[in-house]
Amino acid sequence: MQLHELKAQPGARHTRKRVGRGTSSGMGKTSTRGHKGQWARSGGGVRPGFEGGQTPLFRRLPKRGFNNKRFAKQFATVNVEALNALEAGTVVTPELLLEQRIIREPLDGLKVLGTGDIQVKLTVKAHAFSTTAKEKIEAAGGSVEVI
Repeated sequence: MQLHELKAQPGARHTRKRVGRGTSSGMGKTSTRGHKGQWARSGGGVRPGFEGGQTPLFRRLPKRGFNNKRFAKQFATVNVEALNALEAGTVVTPELLLEQRIIREPLDGLKVLGTGDIQVKLTVKAHAFSTTAKEKIEAAGGSVEVI
């Protein structure tokens, strides 16, 4: 099979409804909008979630949880398996990881997570560590330092 031989499944593609193209088209004059009313107007209709004046579902349900958006810290994360790419004895800092393109941007700090295994002995300096990450780095003979 070649790329040019690919075809959509029957019923997967529909022809566009061309409205307002004369009375003989079957979709002329009012262009399938009926006569007058809110839905016939340009820009007409109701906002998402509007239930005709009835208290909408999103207001009937109780609020849940806590939102700390204003003061929340967003960490750049890296798993311990990604640190295997570095040479033994390296002092790992957020700046080094940025330079090596292991993390894309520093955000509010660096957090090291424990997914995967690490075989290299490293000194890792970061703002936060998960418990498993700390254990794995120390088990490999490395050390952990909170900045």
